Amino acid sequence: MKAYGTASRPRTDAARPSRPEESGLLDRVSAKDVHAFEELYRIYQPRLARFLSNLVQRPQVVEEVLDDTMMAVWQTAGSFRGASKPSTWIFAIAYRKALKARARWPDPLPEPVVDSRASDEPAPDDGLHHQRLHEALLAAMAGLSADHRAVVDLTYFHGLGYREIAEVMGCPVDTVKTRMFHARRRLKEALGGRLEDWI
Repeated sequence: MKAYGTASRPRTDAARPSRPEESGLLDRVSAKDVHAFEELYRIYQPRLARFLSNLVQRPQVVEEVLDDTMMAVWQTAGSFRGASKPSTWIFAIAYRKALKARARWPDPLPEPVVDSRASDEPAPDDGLHHQRLHEALLAAMAGLSADHRAVVDLTYFHGLGYREIAEVMGCPVDTVKTRMFHARRRLKEALGGRLEDWI
């Protein structure tokens, strides 16, 4: 078993601006600069959509929570003091909004899942193999609790460390580590040990 935090993490779809650039955008948003807000929205919309889809699991609610999150960013950008990364601050808002939405809309009953695990046969190329691993991981994550999904998603898809995740979720770092331990165990059971490079 790999030590925590040493697993390779997939790259996100787009390069992210550095922290100073995002901090600058938040400064401008706090001054009600609409263009800065639009730029920040473009940066975070795909990242938040992925995170919230795993957490809320209702497409119609994901959009609502994402909009609520960005509205909160617009309204409270002036309260960001730079004590954490802008991404940590924004994901923490999204996490709290998602918890409220989940209280109103509990997880839907899971639909029967067609076996989407990666085949034992070698894939024609690395790209296709990586895509199969990605799809298998997402399918297996659907069986986790919301908190476990959030920890896995923030770690493997958004590259956050345990300390940042603890800040997002408002819990101790040890709680994050415990949730990751149980999530990894459940994922390995669900995937039959096929995703060692991920988990």
